[in-house]
Amino acid sequence: MAGKPAVALVFLALGVLAVVLGTVVVFVAPVLVDQQVVKNTVIDPKNNLTYTMWKDVPVPFFMSVYFFNILNPKEILKGEKPVVEQRGPYVYKKRIQKDNITFHPNGTVSYLEYRSYFFEPSMSVGNESDVVTIPNMLVLGAAVMLESLPYAVRILISATFKAFNEGPFLTKTVGELMWGYDSKLVEFLSKYLPGMLPSTGKFGLFMDFNNSNTGLFTIFTGQDDIRKVHKVDSWNGLKELSYWRTPQCNKINGTAGQLWPPFLTKESTLPFYSPDACRSLELVYQRQGTFKGVPLYRFVSPKTMFANGTDYAPNEGFCPCRQSGLLNVSSCRYNTPVFISQAHFFNADPVLLSYVQGLSPNEEEHGLFIDIHPLTGVPLNVAVRLQLNLYIKKVQGITETGSISEVVMPMIWFEESGYIDGPILTTFHQNLVILPTVMEYMQYGFIVLGLVMIIISSLVYHRVKTRRNKFDDGTTPVSSAGTSTEDKEPLLQDEAD
Repeated sequence: MAGKPAVALVFLALGVLAVVLGTVVVFVAPVLVDQQVVKNTVIDPKNNLTYTMWKDVPVPFFMSVYFFNILNPKEILKGEKPVVEQRGPYVYKKRIQKDNITFHPNGTVSYLEYRSYFFEPSMSVGNESDVVTIPNMLVLGAAVMLESLPYAVRILISATFKAFNEGPFLTKTVGELMWGYDSKLVEFLSKYLPGMLPSTGKFGLFMDFNNSNTGLFTIFTGQDDIRKVHKVDSWNGLKELSYWRTPQCNKINGTAGQLWPPFLTKESTLPFYSPDACRSLELVYQRQGTFKGVPLYRFVSPKTMFANGTDYAPNEGFCPCRQSGLLNVSSCRYNTPVFISQAHFFNADPVLLSYVQGLSPNEEEHGLFIDIHPLTGVPLNVAVRLQLNLYIKKVQGITETGSISEVVMPMIWFEESGYIDGPILTTFHQNLVILPTVMEYMQYGFIVLGLVMIIISSLVYHRVKTRRNKFDDGTTPVSSAGTSTEDKEPLLQDEAD
């Protein structure tokens, strides 16, 4: 009996210790996790996993290209509505590698990122030998560009097109349209008007993409401030662009589009600079979810991304504009009347759909999104979908344009996609899902166990203490028969008498 209070007190002390330990872990564990995140997200060669992930991007990336094959080219020349059918996808594996990596004393690092593409027949619907018909940018694009020239000059230009056998539409293989085909017109222009076109002798929609770099990026390492990690300090030595009409539109905002700073919230946005779009873009939070067991936030393009200046005043600097949903990139594309939009004119003015037959936008197939792990800023699943369009119309003097109605003509749309898988996903899941979950269960387990121990030991201690107090007060213990021993003695004497 004497040892029970001491045992109860020991368990009581252990219970209090467990509660204190659990409470401490509740506050300390998140701090420790955040410290590890900061330590491992700084761009530093010592961070083997994250540095390798940033440098070589081991996650498989793919570019899926869809062509809008024109079904009625002759009718379009007569002013009828274009009818197109989607062909593809033609899928290319994208290899990304950073080179010329140079760290600077001010907490930044510069690099050139090279990209190359390899056709994946097993993932494609069709082959690069497939033949499709799209607008001829060299003719229809040039016609709009040169519309303001004197009529006699336009007639001379039209004669030049005829001399080089260039018509309003191109019927070529997918491979030729993607990576270039021999063009005598391009060769002529390169010789007599150098600088007018980016290539010499060949013309292709993605010629400048393959085996090329995206420019010299200088980004922050996060060494001095983790909130700035991956953010662009300059691009090709520029702190701002000169393509657009306002300082706000010319700003180079956000990251280089591969990784973001850690500790994102639902109020955060994902800004990034895209050399291909010639501007910074920004995604907004849509919802939370999971990707193969890893928690994520999904960020999507807002409807205002490509809105015109009338519908969204801050975009006035990107004009001259047409309908909302189109970005005029002629200022950074040799003045060619090229417009970028989301695939199938998703999130664009519905009137654009009425000008072309064969489009059917929906968010699942054509929406742009990035699923990102909010704690680390690492994308888990990405689908960037953009469409290339050519503004075409009838131009007096250039007979190749016929009686074409004024229309923004979709040519192709492409999706750059990738997701974390394999060993990287396993490491992510273990360190950022399983380990924090185990710590969470442990901390609350300690608290619950401690409270149970405190309650039980308190009850035991109280019960033993109560019984001991009865003995100390002189109270005679009761026998199993229900009467005290003192009562039994007189009763026995009476029976003897």
